[in-house]
Amino acid sequence: LLLGVLGAPALGDPGPLEDVVIDRYYIPKICLREAQMGDFIRYHYNGTFKDGKKFDSSYDRGATVAGVVGVGRLITGMDRGLQGMCVNERRHLIVPPHLGYGSIGVAGLIPPDATLYFDVVMLDIWNKNDKLQITTLSKPERCNRTVENSDFVRYHYNGTLLDGTPFDSSYSKGSTYDTYVGTGWLIKGMDQGLLGMCAGEKRSIIIPPFLAYGEKGYGTVIPPQASLVFSVLLIDFHNPKDGVFLEHLEVPESCKRRAVTGDFVRYHYNGTLMDGTLFDSSYSRNQTYNTYIGKGYIIPGMDQGLQGVCMGEHRRVVIPPHLAYGENGAGDKIPGSAVLIFDVHVIDFHNPEDPVEIETVFRPEGCNVTTRNRDFVRYHYNCSLLDGTRLFSSHDYEKPQEVTLGANKVIEGLNSGLLDMCAGERRVLIIPPHLGHGESGARGVPGSAVLRFEVELISMEEGVPEGYLFIWHGEPPASLYEQMDLNKDGGIPADEFSTFIKTQVAEGKGRLMPSSDPEKVIADMFRNQDRNQDGKITPDELKLKSDEDQEKIHEEL
Repeated sequence: LLLGVLGAPALGDPGPLEDVVIDRYYIPKICLREAQMGDFIRYHYNGTFKDGKKFDSSYDRGATVAGVVGVGRLITGMDRGLQGMCVNERRHLIVPPHLGYGSIGVAGLIPPDATLYFDVVMLDIWNKNDKLQITTLSKPERCNRTVENSDFVRYHYNGTLLDGTPFDSSYSKGSTYDTYVGTGWLIKGMDQGLLGMCAGEKRSIIIPPFLAYGEKGYGTVIPPQASLVFSVLLIDFHNPKDGVFLEHLEVPESCKRRAVTGDFVRYHYNGTLMDGTLFDSSYSRNQTYNTYIGKGYIIPGMDQGLQGVCMGEHRRVVIPPHLAYGENGAGDKIPGSAVLIFDVHVIDFHNPEDPVEIETVFRPEGCNVTTRNRDFVRYHYNCSLLDGTRLFSSHDYEKPQEVTLGANKVIEGLNSGLLDMCAGERRVLIIPPHLGHGESGARGVPGSAVLRFEVELISMEEGVPEGYLFIWHGEPPASLYEQMDLNKDGGIPADEFSTFIKTQVAEGKGRLMPSSDPEKVIADMFRNQDRNQDGKITPDELKLKSDEDQEKIHEEL
């Protein structure tokens, strides 16, 4: 029709137009909807005469035109020319007088029998029967829960008009939009559009005006009767009634004990937001987090979430904000009202009242003699953390470990675990840190670590009382000094002293403190008796331990 009207000059003037002439000079590649009779539309236009003189423009008024198409509220030519248009489509319309203002015109504006030329761009189309249009753009594979009314949500969004004009964005503000759903705090369309979303899901939500800002619009950015398009990414959500949610990822088959209030727990964790953003990790510091549970030292949700864990358990703890850092968040990594997810691996735990746990793996038959404090023992051991991390082993050395029990030469828990053992007996010892290396740990041993020892007693020698290096099996000789002075020269040098003591041991009259180096024990005895350190013992210097205890001056014999 347009070609017919604007055909070659040789054909002559075809005469008056019978219908509106439509030139669709721009058609968008994607046209989801065309304007139909009865639809409500918004559009901009420029109106001119044939000579190009402008008689009207919505642009000059700074406001779009809104109305219903095809029901006689517009001039007939415009009613016909707008039908079938897509959003963002542009048309040139030529409206003959009988489809415009006819032979009357508009006083002072449009003369009678004027042909009108319109340049139109369609901005919005909707219908009173329209419903919310929701398109899921992406959705996580794992979705245990979806948004319901009364939930508190945190989401990012880009908001545009139907023609793509942006009017708002949470991204530009650098923070999520946080609100309750279904309580009237949002426009109706967004209240409905967020329902059923998973954390991490992305949706496109097209909201008709009657579910948005309606006839009034909103400020200068959302015109009246505007359809809105929101691209929404749900970051997280929770309900004020939510408690801690636990997911048992891996529980050891053997779980002899579970953590309770008052226990001290060492655990590793990764802390993330619901969208997977990592905000903290003990692994990155290569150090466990160590704390008491149930005593308020950690956020309430973690206090609850660690109750009942087993050693070695992997557990996921999902904590709503009212049991975490609340509306204020924490630092620059945990936003206000954020749901937190902790993936926890429990290394060990203990209670400050715990004793050494002893499990006898093997005990020889006919076990009549057992270890006591002051006994000298030789034993093999393997030491590890409760998660299986190997620390030390006597098997790495040529000889077994040697120690005098009760002499503060090993940690208290190991000393206790080696008592009342038979030679050949094997035990497993679980030693809490207060009987091990304490809060500070030791070289190769983390602070507050529970230790596991596998011990095997190789041999034992009866000890002597504390403070003694040698004890008599009976009464000591009445003339002790004379017998010790082998050459009767009035002085006892080190070699005479050593010979005398070895003879007493060999004859079963006494015994030395057990040691891997008896010569050193004898040398220490001589040094204690040689009061003036002149290399020999005189009658005045030689004293029995019982006499020294009374005088509280010297060491022992």
